[in-house]
Amino acid sequence: MENLETVLLILLVADAIALTALILMQQGKGADIGAAFGSGGSNTVFGSAGSASFLMKLTTWLAIGFFVISFGLAYTAKERAASLRGIGIPTVEEVGIPEFEIEDDAGTEPPPTEPDPFEVPDI
Repeated sequence: MENLETVLLILLVADAIALTALILMQQGKGADIGAAFGSGGSNTVFGSAGSASFLMKLTTWLAIGFFVISFGLAYTAKERAASLRGIGIPTVEEVGIPEFEIEDDAGTEPPPTEPDPFEVPDI
């Protein structure tokens, strides 16, 4: 299980780097206006209209792969946590609180209290 987790982690990092590079290579929506008037249409690698669909499809598949790999990593982490749940974890034993008998203080007077310095006297 540990090897599978390592392979999935390496694939996730590679997918994230490829996805980032692919997104940075794409043109924004505002760049298409210049191509509509004839500027830069012949300078593209994939042709004047073919680059958008190819790069968008590749971005979509890399994003789907990113989510699938992420879910696979989450599943392997959950399985690892479930297998380690009871191994080597110390438990706390419940200790009962001893009961004390309270003596009846009916015959004794409470200790005298000092006057409160912040108390406003009645006039």
